[in-house]
Amino acid sequence: MSKSKVKNVVFDLGAVLLSWEPVALVQAQFPRHAPTAEAAHQLARQMFHHEDWLGFDRGTHDLDDAIGRMAVRLSLPSDRLNEVLAPMGERLELIEVTVELLAGLKRRRDAGEDLRLYYLSNMPVPYARVLEFRHEFFRWFDGGIFSGDVLLIKPQPEIYALLAERYGLVAEETVFIDDSLANVEAARAFGWSAIHCERASAVPAQLAAYVPGVATGEPVSTTLSTSKPKVRA
Repeated sequence: MSKSKVKNVVFDLGAVLLSWEPVALVQAQFPRHAPTAEAAHQLARQMFHHEDWLGFDRGTHDLDDAIGRMAVRLSLPSDRLNEVLAPMGERLELIEVTVELLAGLKRRRDAGEDLRLYYLSNMPVPYARVLEFRHEFFRWFDGGIFSGDVLLIKPQPEIYALLAERYGLVAEETVFIDDSLANVEAARAFGWSAIHCERASAVPAQLAAYVPGVATGEPVSTTLSTSKPKVRA
């Protein structure tokens, strides 16, 4: 792809625009089950990379079902799982550097530049609705898809195809940003350019290779997040 042709920027949400640190979450909330860093990594993978959770992400079962399955499989207390997982939409906070990046792209688009902004997120429906309410930046997008709304999940090719079909995205004009290498590789297989977000702070420079003139812009206003009081675990 000629990088100068990019017109569509597609963002993942978790660990790209919104904080998502499952290992730290597990360490803080289940210390007895994850007493070491290695144990926390293992438990986080067992919790969030298993069909029990992925089905909730995909929208094929609800949170109560996911918690019931996890509790049995991992010998975790179901009431504690509910306390931790039910308010997850309230826990996901802005990553300032990438939201500033998004704000800068929005300004350029609104000034008449041929840019379009989208999101493609593995996100259960209950969390998606909370996030849409809490964060003004969802109004900046030209469109997007949450996995739970369409019963598909990255890296299934069908979810990339659905976004492309819904919004008329031309593959060679599209770049995708995601923290999951599997999702990045699936986007590339679909014909998009893709950036593997390993550090959010590196994304502006990585995107500048596709969208010249990218800068983080001004600090994000505190009015961007209209959150209710945070739920503490």
